[in-house]
Amino acid sequence: MAKPTQNIVPHLWYDKEAEEAAAFYASIFPDSRITSITPLDDTPSGDSHMVSMELWGQEFLAINAGPYFKFNPSVSFMVNFDPAREQDASEKINEVWSKLSEGGTVLMPFDKYPFSEKYGWIQDKYGLSWQLILTNPEGEERPAIIPSLMFVGDTCGKAEEAINFYSSVFKNAKKGQIVHYPKGMKPDKEGTVMFADFILENQWFTAMDSARDHQFSFSEAISLTVYCETQEDIDHYWDKLSEVPESEQCGWLKDKYGMSWQIVPREKDEMMKNGTPEQIARVTQATLKMKKLNLAELQKAYKGE
Repeated sequence: MAKPTQNIVPHLWYDKEAEEAAAFYASIFPDSRITSITPLDDTPSGDSHMVSMELWGQEFLAINAGPYFKFNPSVSFMVNFDPAREQDASEKINEVWSKLSEGGTVLMPFDKYPFSEKYGWIQDKYGLSWQLILTNPEGEERPAIIPSLMFVGDTCGKAEEAINFYSSVFKNAKKGQIVHYPKGMKPDKEGTVMFADFILENQWFTAMDSARDHQFSFSEAISLTVYCETQEDIDHYWDKLSEVPESEQCGWLKDKYGMSWQIVPREKDEMMKNGTPEQIARVTQATLKMKKLNLAELQKAYKGE
């Protein structure tokens, strides 16, 4: 059976370790590989590389683009080891935890918790955060890797509002489970979101509020790339999501919660993967002049018109 098209793809911003990190992750997770590496010349960050990869069947993008943004745990990746799907899920989670721990920082110890026999939260040697969980085989099946958003600081308490907002913006949206904090779990406020999951464009996400004193918030280090078929789709997502005019650049925007998105015509992705070095350079230069991307102008640049 053909894998459904993934329309929302996490994008990871590295200083210069994108290829090294991609190879590291592809060696750790099952069913993983680097699918392409595209050189990007003469960008504001100098000569960069865009890396596409699949990790456990989920698509990711990574870029070498200079030391401007650092990963933090406001966006992490939940990794589900499901005994109903993986015969050796319990051994596999131990193995992956051990590999991600090399040079990493433990955020929540790998242990037994009320919600799982095995769970841990780790920041790997590149700073990227992963939550590994041995899932309940009776529960509804989830993908192996799911982006997880943590609403902290000024956005703490807005996770549920954000889920409703994103569900109104994206097609094929659906809410999954939601668990609220009970009374007496200070500093977290009763009724805010302890855990929730939801679908946008057939892609699962999780979200939570955390009132602890976190010294971080959403940043451009991790953005979500939304692939669009038409200019109408680009216009729709841009108009609905963009809330910070000064952040609008090269197809990037920030929403009202500070989360970064890239609204990109799928055709541009094909141009960058399949074009000649000259075509890629022209499309890159055209992109650098735009805020919201204009598909017709990118097509012209690709053709050299």
